[in-house]
Amino acid sequence: MTDDLRINGERLLGRIEELALIGAIDGGGSCRLALTDEDRAGRDLVVTWMKDLGLDVSIDAIGNVVAVRPGKTDGPPTMTGSHIDTVKTGGRYDGNLGVLAGLEIIECLSENGIETEHPVAVAFFTDEEGSRFAPDMLGSLVYVGGMTLEEALDIEGVDGTKVGDELERINYRGTSPCPGPSPRAFVELHIEQGPVLEAERVTIGAVTGVQGISWTEISITGESNHAGTTPMSLRHDSGYGATAISAYVRELALEMGGSQVATVGRLELHPNLVNVVAGSATLTVDLRNTIEANLLEAENKLNDFLTNLSSKEGLAIEKRELARFEPVDFSEQVVNTVEEISTRLGHSVMRLPSGAGHDAQMMARVCPTGMVFVPSHKGISHNPQEHTDSDDLVAGCNVLFQTILDLDKKDFGS
Repeated sequence: MTDDLRINGERLLGRIEELALIGAIDGGGSCRLALTDEDRAGRDLVVTWMKDLGLDVSIDAIGNVVAVRPGKTDGPPTMTGSHIDTVKTGGRYDGNLGVLAGLEIIECLSENGIETEHPVAVAFFTDEEGSRFAPDMLGSLVYVGGMTLEEALDIEGVDGTKVGDELERINYRGTSPCPGPSPRAFVELHIEQGPVLEAERVTIGAVTGVQGISWTEISITGESNHAGTTPMSLRHDSGYGATAISAYVRELALEMGGSQVATVGRLELHPNLVNVVAGSATLTVDLRNTIEANLLEAENKLNDFLTNLSSKEGLAIEKRELARFEPVDFSEQVVNTVEEISTRLGHSVMRLPSGAGHDAQMMARVCPTGMVFVPSHKGISHNPQEHTDSDDLVAGCNVLFQTILDLDKKDFGS
């Protein structure tokens, strides 16, 4: 009976540990920014594991990698997966868990001689983090047709490189077409990256959707001048403008309440000297909300603030959109399945939205989609201290395993 099948926890944890060694940083985390040499080494390792399992591995023109195990019938697969790129100060579970869990599930199917009705696929998508090349979820966005391949390949990174050039350099600009073929369903296992499950002492999150994301880069031009001789009333201080924006977006999020959050994650001043009024500044603003109307309200209020700040301080302020995604609701059928499987396996489970962006929110555009969350200790992520207990990792993978087996039997009306 497939209901009794369980994954090999030691094997899953071993692969997580081995992948974490590539780009290892102090504190137990990893740095594998998209399309760097470290990312290439991580890709090579995971592709080797895919091929060792006898899977049909394809690489598309944006570098997404999809590995397929055949089913009794041909056609679209039931797909799982995530990403293996990290932020600069990443942990070892973000993204990697979802990909390596997929491999573990496929290996379990093979060693137990289980033939699924439909093919099963595991994928890892390019540049999910967006740390080097904005927007985030770039590979999955191109996969579902949300951005043209040509536009994506021409994106310039924070280090001046281009996506297309770097794909060529690391030899991961594949030949499979974009957009890619839609799976019959997609389910992603991920650490929560937030504190809710741990605080509620719940093992599994049945994710209902992903909140909307708005990333904006703001460039401020003022006037560089002497810090001691320039009267406060005559300054056009870009440093003040940047800090005023940073303080405002925090106040905005607190004022709006609900699910609204706001972050200034990058701030650069020029000339960045102790005794010089900053002549220019660049910063990023990250706004998120589970309700589209509220996200639009936050964006409009920020725009009004920038207009007033520019006029009051004599600053030239320009904006550039880095990413903009509306909130996404996941398939009720898939969410129900995750919830039911979790209960059947004896795990506590709760429904919750995701505060972070994921490849699943892109896949939801083309097929029934859902996610499985496991707890993050103290809600810490994008940090080498990111941690999820081994028992929770294994539990999440087993829920994903049984969810895929259950979805394999379902009719999605296609």
